[in-house]
Amino acid sequence: MHCFAYERAGSAADAARAGKQTGQGEPAAPAQFLAGGTTLVDLMKLNVLQPARVIDVNALRAQHSTISFDDKGLTLGAFASMAEAAAHPAVLAHYPVIVDTLKLAASTQIRNMATLGGNLLQRTRCTYFRDVTWSACNKRTPGSGCAALEGFNRNHAVLGVDSSCIAQYPGDFAIALIALDAVLTLQGASSSRKLPFATLHRPAEGKPHLEHTLKPGELITAISVPAGPWTRRSLYIKVRDRESYEFAISSAAVALDLEGGAVRAARIGLGGMAYRPWRATEAEAALTGKPLNEDTASAAAGMALKGAITHGQNAYKPDLAQRTLVRALLAARDMRT
Repeated sequence: MHCFAYERAGSAADAARAGKQTGQGEPAAPAQFLAGGTTLVDLMKLNVLQPARVIDVNALRAQHSTISFDDKGLTLGAFASMAEAAAHPAVLAHYPVIVDTLKLAASTQIRNMATLGGNLLQRTRCTYFRDVTWSACNKRTPGSGCAALEGFNRNHAVLGVDSSCIAQYPGDFAIALIALDAVLTLQGASSSRKLPFATLHRPAEGKPHLEHTLKPGELITAISVPAGPWTRRSLYIKVRDRESYEFAISSAAVALDLEGGAVRAARIGLGGMAYRPWRATEAEAALTGKPLNEDTASAAAGMALKGAITHGQNAYKPDLAQRTLVRALLAARDMRT
C-alpha cells in the first residue's frame, strides 16, 4: 500500500467540496472517500488504487443512516450498514427481495461494516483488474486491452459487454434496486440532485474505466424505493460456487403483481450475468397479462438472455441464468403475502 494523507469530513457538503477539488470519482482520482472501507482498503492493499488523499466520511452516518417507510415507499440512508437495513422491520415486511440481497452478500462482519451507498459502488472482482501484474486491463489502464477475453473467464459477464471489457458487476443489493426502480439522492459541493438508479452505472462502450455517472465529489446520501403492489411478493435467488461468502455466478431479483394467477406487472433484475446491474425489461413485457407457469416463465427467461455474448469458458452462463430466473419466478408466484 502506498502512503496517503488521511482527513475527515464533517458534512456531506464539506466532503463533496474536498472530493471535487481532487477529482474524486474520476479515473485514477488522487482522492477517495472512505466509509465502510470494505472495497477501498482491499484495492489500496493491492495497489489497484493509489490515492494521495483518503477522505473519511463516517461522520455523516449520524445524518444519513435513517431508514423510514410510508405510503410512498422506502427510504434508506446511504450510510446505514447492510446489516441494519436487512434487520429493519419495514424492509423485512415490505421488501423481502432487498432483505435477501443483503443477507446473501458477504460475511456477517462485512455486512456490519459496509454501507449501502458504498456497496452500490463496489468494483469488479475480475482477476485481471485486481492483479496489477496483468498489464492488459482497460478498467485499470485505459487502452491496454482486456486480458479476460482470451484468459480465464468462467465467471465473466455475458450481457452488456463489448470487446473493451467483459467484467461482471459483483453486487447483490443493486440487482434488487434496479428491479424496483430505485432513485438515489446525491449531494454535491453546492447542491443535491436525484438520479434514477438505473442510470448510475455506465455501460462499457469502449471506456470501462468510466464506471458511474457521479460527478467529482458527489456522495450518495439516500436510496428511495417506490411502493408498489409487487414489493411484498418479491425475492432474490443467488447461485454461487459455494454456499457462503461468494459472489453470484447467476442471480435473479423478482417482484410480481398477480391477479387471478395472471401477471399484472413483473420486475426482474439479473445478477452474476452482466457488466452492470441488469433490468430484464423484455422478460417483464413477455410475462405481462399471461398466467405464470413453467412455460411462460421459460419463454420470459429466454427473452432475458437474448443477445448474450459468451467467451468460451462462460458459455454455460445463459442457460444457467434462464434456469435461475424460472426458479425465481415460480418461487415468487408461490409466496404467501
